[in-house]
Amino acid sequence: MPGTPVTTATAQIGVTGLAVMGSNLARNFARHGHTVAVHNRTTARTTALIDEHGHEGTFVPAETPEEFVAALQKPRRLIIMVKAGDPTDAVIDEFAPLLDEGDMIIDGGNAHFLDTRRREKKLRELGIHFVGTGISGGEEGALNGPSIMPGGSAESYKSLGPLLESIAAKAPDGTPCCTHIGPDAAGHFVKMVHNGIEYADMQLIAEAYNLLRTVAGYEPDRIAEIFRGWNTGRLDSYLIEITAEVLAHTDAATGKPFVDVVADEAEQKGTGRWTVQTALDLGVPVSGIAEAVFARSVSGHTDLRRAARSLPGPGAEPLSADAAEAFAAQVEEALYASKVVSYAQGWNMISAASAEYGWDIDLGSTAAIWRGGCIIRAAFLDRIRTAFAADPALPTLLADKEFADEVGRAQDAWRAVVATAVRHGVPTPGFSAALAYYDALRAERLPAALTQGQRDFFGAHTYRRTDREGSFHTVWAGDRHEEAAG
Repeated sequence: MPGTPVTTATAQIGVTGLAVMGSNLARNFARHGHTVAVHNRTTARTTALIDEHGHEGTFVPAETPEEFVAALQKPRRLIIMVKAGDPTDAVIDEFAPLLDEGDMIIDGGNAHFLDTRRREKKLRELGIHFVGTGISGGEEGALNGPSIMPGGSAESYKSLGPLLESIAAKAPDGTPCCTHIGPDAAGHFVKMVHNGIEYADMQLIAEAYNLLRTVAGYEPDRIAEIFRGWNTGRLDSYLIEITAEVLAHTDAATGKPFVDVVADEAEQKGTGRWTVQTALDLGVPVSGIAEAVFARSVSGHTDLRRAARSLPGPGAEPLSADAAEAFAAQVEEALYASKVVSYAQGWNMISAASAEYGWDIDLGSTAAIWRGGCIIRAAFLDRIRTAFAADPALPTLLADKEFADEVGRAQDAWRAVVATAVRHGVPTPGFSAALAYYDALRAERLPAALTQGQRDFFGAHTYRRTDREGSFHTVWAGDRHEEAAG
């Protein structure tokens, strides 16, 4: 195999698992002057990497796990880029016996954070640092600079951090988009929430497109122009940018707008679902992310949709040209306000998990490393960073004066958009859920009081009162007197 022969420990870092993400990450390290050991279960991928990209830097190819470990300088830093779940456990079990105390295994895949907690505990008992690391930016990010979210011990970051920071994306102010998130699984947890926010963001953008197409009557190329305009203002973001590119694209085979020849069935890889499931466990409402996950689920139930397609709907007419232009401006307001709500819910979830697991996550730093490299990178993340830097105990992004004022000014347009969508029979689960959440937070009282009364009636679940401390139960089946609950 061409490349540097494995004779001495020369590599500062190693990557095993050389599919596209792993290969690109290894190339990124090499391009930044690091000597990189590379290994794959099938040596053909290792050979291909060296043959095609060996000129980009110094690689040390290894055919066996033993050769791979021998090529790494101590403390050994070994990144595994394999499929989450059992394959990750198998690789850990293969390499851990070859490592010494103080060495580290870095999992760069999309592992479930509870698996990461289990693995970190197991390896810590062996004296090995396990660093669950979120990496966002896809294949391009892995090669040219991702946003990197490492967890694990603070000690491991002292050795690993400079290497990761050297290959990470750089924010507009030049800061590396990488920081130590917190102990054990904090990195993978934050990456999971990042992906959940990504789901919500994409759903909101899709709803905005659908409203402009169905209600305003615009064609995809015109909507692309609108999105390009939005991308020069407060909605400036990677997802808005690529949305315009997708909408402007014409299918070469048919000459039709690309978006019209793509099946309307969205897929998911699990991180969005994990976010919702974990939020339920933590008791944190993330309705925007949940509706985005369910929207993808609905899109995939084609038989169900086909069976219900004959259901009657409203007969509203498309808007006039002038009304459509005004409506497009309202959609921008609704999209921005809904995005702020979704991001606020994501940060609430990170804050809750940080408290639950003792991670002490810096919420402002999380926003800072998402300003570049990652899929949800956006201009307003710098303002989120500023908000949490000014008040680390901020209970919700919606309590920040600047964001609260903006969302408050957008609410009339936001409500108008949701009402118009209902009149036209256009589903807007993301916009609607975000608005409902906003109204729930600002309400002086919620109907949960009635819910508690119902629960006490049928299950003696008790309730609390507004005028005195303690829990109480009404004897509904008897004379309905009230008793203090144990």
